[in-house]
Amino acid sequence: MPDPSLDVLRRYAIARTLFKPTTLPRAIQRLGFLQADPIRAPARAQDLTLRHRVTGYRAGDLERRYPRLALEEDCLVNYGFLPREHVALMHPRQPRRAWDAKTRRQAAEVLAFVRERGPVHPREVERHFAHGSVRNYWGGSSNASTHLLEGMHYRGLLRVQRRDNGIRVYEAVAHPAADDGADGRARRAAALVDLIVCKYAPLPAPSLTYLVRLLGYGAPHLAAQTQVALKRAREQLPSCRIGGVTWYWPDGDNPRSRRHVVDESLRLLAPFDPVVWDRRRFELFWDWSYKFEAYMPAPKRRFGYYALPMLWREQVIGWANIAVRDGRMQPEFGYIVGKPKDLMFRTALDDEMQRMTEFLAAR
Repeated sequence: MPDPSLDVLRRYAIARTLFKPTTLPRAIQRLGFLQADPIRAPARAQDLTLRHRVTGYRAGDLERRYPRLALEEDCLVNYGFLPREHVALMHPRQPRRAWDAKTRRQAAEVLAFVRERGPVHPREVERHFAHGSVRNYWGGSSNASTHLLEGMHYRGLLRVQRRDNGIRVYEAVAHPAADDGADGRARRAAALVDLIVCKYAPLPAPSLTYLVRLLGYGAPHLAAQTQVALKRAREQLPSCRIGGVTWYWPDGDNPRSRRHVVDESLRLLAPFDPVVWDRRRFELFWDWSYKFEAYMPAPKRRFGYYALPMLWREQVIGWANIAVRDGRMQPEFGYIVGKPKDLMFRTALDDEMQRMTEFLAAR
């Protein structure tokens, strides 16, 4: 069969990840990994992602239901939520930087404290140990106890049991033993590469390489094995070449399938939604460059503090910034080539704003 066109790949990319809404556990299982972000403008990224994929989803449902779900907060290519079987692929995690003797002693003391007390809030740990402060990544000062708890979580000594008003509450955890022999490490690395391909496909070749490099966050100890898995993926995954770019997708998928149908809905997407996460792919599909500007000085922003890409049918035609003041949404819209003037667009936008209102009602 002839190679799929860029139009076919774009339709496939949208349809495969904007699947029919289902239950919360099934949606996260199908996504494989859900990126998290603490900014709430108008809701956190994980909630904005799930609202398109979970029936009747409301802002905050994930945080409310998390303690009863077979999920973990953990790292993959960035921080987020994963089914437990995917977390098991990365533990025992071996960080690139080892702790010094003082930090190891502090971690052992805190772990004994958590095992005795059960789930603990960082404030409890700070009150008990008074670790003081440390210099953070941005050059400022952070609570040393919180920093230590995050490090223990990363190393698999603790898990997030729940959140209280967005703050992680930790409990002790023992991850199942993993096959750490050469074959076991190779299998886990291959499974991680398969996971990111399934999550972000179809992938331009440079994006696949970039994502495998980002696996150094979740699985730094499998760096050599993920490179071998990347080489094998390039050799074995279905692929095509369009305009000098090689594209990959999961084995068994058919981008040309007639079941990949994009509906008439308009959707405001999270900045980290799988549809738009890969900025390289975004530009290839829609011929303009979208940037996340929340951490950029306001005068330099083009799109706004927390611009939500606007997907209508198969095109990302603009963006929206949505503030909530006095319980009411105050949206601002921007368009790449002007606002569509036909009635179908106005109806689709009104429908999406109504869905957004209902989604934010719990907030």
